[in-house]
Amino acid sequence: MLPATMTCIEISTPGDCDVLQPATRPLPVAGPGQVLIKVAAAGVNRPDVLQRQGAYPAPPGASDLPGLEVSGTVAALGDGVAQWQLGDSVCALCAGGGYAEYVAVDARHCLPIPDDLHFNEAAALPETLFTVWHNVFERGQLKAGETFLVHGGASGIGTTVIQLAKAMGATVFATAGGAAKCAACVKLGADRAIDYQSEDFVEVIKAERGGKGVDVILDMVGGDYLPRNVKCLGFEGRLVNIAFMKGPVAEMNMMPVMLRRLTLTGSTLRPQSDEAKARMAQGLLDHVWPLVAAGRVRPLIHAEFPLTQAADAHKLMESNTHVGKIVLTV
Repeated sequence: MLPATMTCIEISTPGDCDVLQPATRPLPVAGPGQVLIKVAAAGVNRPDVLQRQGAYPAPPGASDLPGLEVSGTVAALGDGVAQWQLGDSVCALCAGGGYAEYVAVDARHCLPIPDDLHFNEAAALPETLFTVWHNVFERGQLKAGETFLVHGGASGIGTTVIQLAKAMGATVFATAGGAAKCAACVKLGADRAIDYQSEDFVEVIKAERGGKGVDVILDMVGGDYLPRNVKCLGFEGRLVNIAFMKGPVAEMNMMPVMLRRLTLTGSTLRPQSDEAKARMAQGLLDHVWPLVAAGRVRPLIHAEFPLTQAADAHKLMESNTHVGKIVLTV
């Protein structure tokens, strides 16, 4: 028997971490093609922070609650759902609403949890892997034998993409701040970690690659990294931006883009269509989930907080001291 209400975390007003407040709301209803998930854990991501600050509003029709990825068990089935059964253990990409005891999601955006993966680990997978799969492998077209650079290698995205790119047969470079974070990147599989606090990544890539550059760069920094990234790209290289922590504006020379036939692209995940996200989920199931099940790709969990301490989780994320993912447990 499902309860009538649930505990969730609301954004009382745009602002600092303390605007995240526990609240009680009616239980969501699984609509056609949806499942209702009894949440065991929810991942914390940078877009949650931006939403809390008022800079990343929920798309039309999505829950106003933060939370873009969860793990848990299927508690109810909407009309037309045949691929899941009550009680199935799943992790799922959400358009919002993950910071809650229950959330309704598109059934096509759920993935099965491998037998040896804990709910808390599984909650750290969907937002990260959907983002990585779409941007690095669909948009960036990274292939076995190519060379890859990720900025923010110690982040949730970074720690995951290092493992996945390496498992897919790429040579991996990663930037991170400080010796400890660089060591974590190497432990996860990076061939070379670059400490941006003491090294110039452009010069390191030039030296390591004999001036040839890299094939694909995943960047979440932006700002003055944009022209520096272009200098790091080899012939027909691809730069994919997924965030702009140093701002979206930069001055750069576009001539190398023509001369080396470079591709500059990027995307945001949340506003994309349900059909696009379903396509990504199928790609993950076909190409990435076997690696997760085999233990070759595993989320690195830095810290866990009870759902009601979401504000503390955001404070940790904003401190930039974490390595890997932050998770809320329900």
